[in-house]
Amino acid sequence: MTKKTVTEQYPDTLPELPPRSRGVIGLFEENCTVCMLCARECPDWCIYIDSHKETVPAAAPGGRERSRNVLDRFAIDFSLCMYCGICIEVCPFDALFWSPEFEYAETDIRDLTHERDKLREWMWTVPAPPALDPGAEEPKEIAAARKSAEKLAAARAEAGEADA
Repeated sequence: MTKKTVTEQYPDTLPELPPRSRGVIGLFEENCTVCMLCARECPDWCIYIDSHKETVPAAAPGGRERSRNVLDRFAIDFSLCMYCGICIEVCPFDALFWSPEFEYAETDIRDLTHERDKLREWMWTVPAPPALDPGAEEPKEIAAARKSAEKLAAARAEAGEADA
């Protein structure tokens, strides 16, 4: 209270944002399976997804053909979005992330619907997740995999000694 306040002149001085701040939503298109959970769970209905099915030939002879969804359009209307993050939370394949980008103003409200190309560009501004706490307990899956790998290595070492 005894210090004089300083006003940051925004366009000239960019603000220091906290890590993992919410700006816009970035799309990692390679992980998207077009399950449409994000669009169904969005309370504002601001996510637009179009897709089609493609037939994938059988991987082995005698196998059957499979079909898969192919993403045609993924767009978010940021004029409707309330930045709740539900779409990011419900995505089972980690295709949506918060990007710290916040400078995406448009002169026309109709231009605030951003297609997948723009969402993909924002994906590369997403910061890496924070490092794991060194004092934290090892995840059970990793511990089990490590134990089985150690048992396999010990069995191979014993087999190698028996052959020698």
